[in-house]
Amino acid sequence: MTGNDTATIDLNADLGEGFGRWHLTDDEALLDIVTSANVACGFHAGDPPTMRRVCELAARRGVAIGAHVAYRDLAGFGRRAMDVPPAELAAETAYQIGALETFARAAGTRVRYVKPHGALYNRTVHDEEQAEAVAEGVALTGLGLPVLGLPGSRLHRAARRAGLPAVSEAFADRAYTAAGTLVPRRAEGAVLTDADEVVARSVGIARDGQVTARDGGTVRVRARSLCVHGDTEGARDLAARVRDGLRAAGLRLEPFA
Repeated sequence: MTGNDTATIDLNADLGEGFGRWHLTDDEALLDIVTSANVACGFHAGDPPTMRRVCELAARRGVAIGAHVAYRDLAGFGRRAMDVPPAELAAETAYQIGALETFARAAGTRVRYVKPHGALYNRTVHDEEQAEAVAEGVALTGLGLPVLGLPGSRLHRAARRAGLPAVSEAFADRAYTAAGTLVPRRAEGAVLTDADEVVARSVGIARDGQVTARDGGTVRVRARSLCVHGDTEGARDLAARVRDGLRAAGLRLEPFA
């Protein structure tokens, strides 16, 4: 193998993204496909019954549970830019992880990692202060959890300084810039839905450590985990195609955590 120098890849999806009677992600179907589940913790989506249900479903299937922490933004689904004081963001990050850990432990497992969501994920790629706050919040829990994020991000640097493992992630269904960052969602073509294209990109990332950027150039991407978004239309079928494509290419799927 080249690129990642490994025949193993993790496949993750954002799950539990509902609230009350509103359901967005097909949690049960996707949990039959992915190896890791980024579970919404109530700030951008999710509520206690949903968190409990998804943790139970994941535990039965041996799927690793991650805390999908976010800005407090239910109305904007956590995708709106926000300025949160660092001390407040650290406390809210720890709070979200702690809530999910309760349900994970009740289901006979535990939270295995942390991944920021939406605007917080993108902000911590380049914002030192916000990245440090998230890392502080993860460290506050005392669980020593790995932090999942873009390679080379401020978040990864902050996690390492806090003594936390930093795990690199890539996206099967998102367009990349020439700098190796994600094309903003508001831009046309930022989210990819053509199954053949997504599968080919997934194999290229997992096996060869590279992806084609929006400008046509090649970007080196080293990733231990690959994300397929659970809120994309047809997410279940797309995730299944990605899983099958990775296996056909000789990759073994298993949780990184």
